[in-house]
Amino acid sequence: MKTRKAWHQDDRFWATFAPVMFHPQRWDRAVEEVNCLLGLLGVEPGAAILDLCCGPGRHSLELARRGYRVTGVDRNPAYLRQARRKAGAEKLAASFVRADMRRFARREAFDGAINLFTSFGYFENPADDRRVLRNLRRSLKPGGTLVMDLMGKEVLARIFTPRTWDEHPDGAIMLQEHKVSRDWSWSENRWILLKGGRRREFCVSHRLYSAAELTGLLRECGFRSAQAFGDLTGVPYDHNAKRLVIVAKR
Repeated sequence: MKTRKAWHQDDRFWATFAPVMFHPQRWDRAVEEVNCLLGLLGVEPGAAILDLCCGPGRHSLELARRGYRVTGVDRNPAYLRQARRKAGAEKLAASFVRADMRRFARREAFDGAINLFTSFGYFENPADDRRVLRNLRRSLKPGGTLVMDLMGKEVLARIFTPRTWDEHPDGAIMLQEHKVSRDWSWSENRWILLKGGRRREFCVSHRLYSAAELTGLLRECGFRSAQAFGDLTGVPYDHNAKRLVIVAKR
């Protein structure tokens, strides 16, 4: 009997929801998001930056347009082909590598690293999360900075809704059903996309981290400091936080 792939290893999931996750407005927002990221990273143009779980390259390409040497890493070949086409068309200093985030590491190769859009905590075994963080630390130069962006446990608890739906400009309707389990350490979600008479459904799950849990884990994995913020602009991580953004120093 074949073992069913985890959702994050299923290329059909990423193809189905690409128009929802990477619609034109979200591409446009990458400009302001990179403005904020650069403020948190504190790196000068020409610096080497790792974009771990880069998807089709929203942030990688914008960073490269500004003179940074970018390496985007993702496991999805279709997303990487899209990113390479865009980089080639604009003659940007960006390279894209297909790799599992648990295995990718380049020793002391990068001045900064980013991991955005809740692209962390996918794995059933928490040791895999530690492996990812140790690889990120290993890949940063001494003094290098990591910026992570995800949905923090505290933020989710404040805004939690069991069911949501959204209508997108292309006519697609996305339905989501949310469930928290394992003593508030795990999120299980049904994602259903209705478009053109078709219905596609996937189960999306990932580990939940509080600010204290994730900053502590980063320190356990060798980072000398880790600080939490409430969004990419660097506001405090408090009751008004929109996201959990971590800035960690090697």
